[in-house]
Amino acid sequence: MACASEPNAPVAPTVLPQVIAHRAGAKDAPENTLEAIRLSIANHTDGMWLTVQLSRDGIPVLYRPADLSALTNATGPVANRTVAELKQINAGWNFKDERGNYPYRNRPVAIPTLQEALRALPAHISVILDMKALPAEPQARAVAQVLTDENMWSRVMIYSTDSSYQKAFAAYPQARLFEAREMTRDRLVKTLLNEGCENTSSAPIWVGFELHRKLTVTEKFTLGEGTSLVDGTVWTPKTIACFRQQAPVKILAIAINNELDYQSSACLGIDAVLTDSPRKMMAIQARLKGKSLQCEALTNK
Repeated sequence: MACASEPNAPVAPTVLPQVIAHRAGAKDAPENTLEAIRLSIANHTDGMWLTVQLSRDGIPVLYRPADLSALTNATGPVANRTVAELKQINAGWNFKDERGNYPYRNRPVAIPTLQEALRALPAHISVILDMKALPAEPQARAVAQVLTDENMWSRVMIYSTDSSYQKAFAAYPQARLFEAREMTRDRLVKTLLNEGCENTSSAPIWVGFELHRKLTVTEKFTLGEGTSLVDGTVWTPKTIACFRQQAPVKILAIAINNELDYQSSACLGIDAVLTDSPRKMMAIQARLKGKSLQCEALTNK
């Protein structure tokens, strides 16, 4: 793949960004299930993003929302039920396919444990675990035990929108962590607003943030405050150059679900994209291999 880049912009890579299956492929099958993992593997995804909570008996399981009613035929928090009870719940109950049907209501799929999910993954597939439950320390301890038992530390990275997980996993020197989201967000906003490029990492870490993000800008003044809503593109040649100023930082672009955004990510030199449908995105990746992209038009924003 050849890309023309604007002056001072990051040079696009010679390979296309890796495709990471968001929640194991939430648009292709019930999210965070072994069925979604199986389909993503069949579609040759490069990596897997899995969402972790703790059961009542302290076992890491894959589930994202705060309440079971969001996706299943049960109600209440995951933390209120044991693994044995969670196994009786249909995690595909509310999954709707492209035709508007509910194909898993008569074909139940269970909420898997983290251990089951890791054992289902081939060795070449990388894994990102998104920590959702609080407090952080009990879950970090339980996840660390599974990663040790399965000898998976070298293949797994830890992500969370809550910075308390950075502290919780600090007790495990073998843990590979994404930069805290609040630090990534702060640096992105300051760079976009021309406040300078500050606190850049001197280590080759991973960072993750959306390519496009709805932002709220609040201006405070004597008689109150004013608020503006902005649809912002946050990964640009300028912000990427800032992040990579001191070290070869790896960048994951979140919420990439169409060909234009995938091409933009490729031209920007982004390392990986997080997508809801690996089936569609892997087909896009295959079509673009070896093609020349019009990168100047895509990244000159």
